[in-house]
Amino acid sequence: MHVKKGDNVVVLAGKDKGKIGKILKAFPREDKVLVEGVNTKKVHERSKKSGTKGTIIEKNFPIHVSNVKIQK
Repeated sequence: MHVKKGDNVVVLAGKDKGKIGKILKAFPREDKVLVEGVNTKKVHERSKKSGTKGTIIEKNFPIHVSNVKIQK
């Protein structure tokens, strides 16, 4: 992999093309990286206790390493 955790990268493809973010985690076996603020999706979370309501949270999902480039 040409990038590692902590690198600042630019997204080259997809809906977040042109965004800049920091790599939070790398998954070398799957050739994917988790970039801060990129590929966010709304996920429904179940309630923790019986009396509370569930919530909708925004979560980052990994993107393929070929879609990012190190920012200089």
